[in-house]
Amino acid sequence: MAIRSSMHQAGAAVLDRLLEFAPPSPEYRQLPCSCGHTARYVELRAKPVLTGVGKAECLRPYYLCEHCHGGQFPVDVELDIENTEFSPGVRRMLAAVGHEVPFQQDRQQLELLAGLSLTTKAVERTAEAVGEDIEVGQQRELRRALQLELPIPMGPCIPILYVEMDGTGIPVVHKETEGRVGKQDGQPAHTREAKLGCVFTQTTVDEEGYPVRDKASTSYVGAIESCEEFGRRLYAEAWQRGWARAEKKVVLGDGAEWIWNQASLHFPDAIQIVDLYHPREHLWRLGAKLYPNDSPLQKRWVMVRNDKLDEGKIERLVALLRSQAASHPELAQDLRTEANYFEDNKERMRYPTFRKQGLFVGSGVIEAGCKTVLGRLTQSGMFWTVRGANAIIALRCRQLSGKFENYWEARRA
Repeated sequence: MAIRSSMHQAGAAVLDRLLEFAPPSPEYRQLPCSCGHTARYVELRAKPVLTGVGKAECLRPYYLCEHCHGGQFPVDVELDIENTEFSPGVRRMLAAVGHEVPFQQDRQQLELLAGLSLTTKAVERTAEAVGEDIEVGQQRELRRALQLELPIPMGPCIPILYVEMDGTGIPVVHKETEGRVGKQDGQPAHTREAKLGCVFTQTTVDEEGYPVRDKASTSYVGAIESCEEFGRRLYAEAWQRGWARAEKKVVLGDGAEWIWNQASLHFPDAIQIVDLYHPREHLWRLGAKLYPNDSPLQKRWVMVRNDKLDEGKIERLVALLRSQAASHPELAQDLRTEANYFEDNKERMRYPTFRKQGLFVGSGVIEAGCKTVLGRLTQSGMFWTVRGANAIIALRCRQLSGKFENYWEARRA
C-alpha cells in the first residue's frame, strides 16, 4: 500500500507537468462567445483536479467576453472536466460503485481500492450527475422516437423479442408525496412508483420444451414518471433492440391496467400474455376469503380453478366464479370483480397456446429486475428525491444492460 501511494504521488507529479498548458499563440487568443461577440485570452489559471492517481493541478488558458462577461476554459471542455474537479476516470469509478451500494460504502470502497479520499456527498453528487447525463441522452432518443426519426437497426432477424414491464414503490422524502393518497385509506403516501421495463430475446427452448432466454440479452429502462412517459421510453428501447426485425413479438406483464394500455398503444402487433402467477395469486386470495378457516377446502377450491386456468378455459373459470355469488352474498362483489378480471384478460391467458409456441408465460425477468435494478433504492433508511432516484435508476439500468462502457466511449469521442 505504501508503494502504491508513492506511485500515485509520482503519477500525480507527472500529470501536473502534462496539464501545464502554455499561453495560446497570437492567432488563438480570440474565441467566439455564445452571446455572438468575441472572448479574448486573459491569463493562465490553475484548477485542482482529482485523478485516478490522486490530486493534480491543471494550468490552462482563460478567455473572457467583455460584452457578456462570460468566461471560457476550452481545455476543460477538451479534457471533460468542465464544471467539475473530478477527472473522467474518477467520475467513472464513482458511477461504477455509486449505483451499487449506499454512498457511504462507496466512499469507503474507493478509499480502500483506489486510494482516493472523498466525502460521501461528493460520491452522491457525482453518481447522480452521471445518471442525469445518461438520462439526458435517453430523452434525446425519446424525442427522436416521437418524431419518427429513429433509424431501423440493421441486423439479422430476431426469432422472439419480449417486452416486460412492472412497477414498485420507492421511498421518497415528504415533499415528493404532498397531495398524494397512500395505499391505506386516510394515510398519506410514503412512496412513489418507479416503473421498470426490460427487453430480451429468445432463440431456443430446452429439451423439455421450456423457453430459454438468450444469455446477456436483457436491457432495462425505468424511471419515476407517468405511464405515458414510461410507455414512450420503453418503446424507444424496444425499437433500438430490433423490434422491427422480430419475427414474433411478446408483451408480458401482470394484470395492471396501465401495462395493457401502454402495450396496446406502443406494441399493437405483439402477443399479450398475463404472467401466469398473477391470476393464480388472485385465486388464492379469493379462496382465502371464501374459506378462511378451512385450509383443505380452500386448497381444493383453488386447485380446481387453477386447472381451468392452466388449460386456458377462462370462460369456464369466469362462469364458476359468477355462479358462487349467490351462495356467498357477503363476497358477491369480490367474486364479480375477480370474474371481470379474468374475463377482461381471457385472451392474454391462453396458456396452452402460448406454451405450444414455446413462449414464456411468467414475467420472472421483470420481477427479478425490480429487485436487482430498483432494490438499490429501497434499502432500510433510504428516502429519495424524484430527481436523485431517477438519476440512480438511469445509471443502474445502463450498467445492468451492459451499456455503461458505451456511455463512456461516447463521451470520449
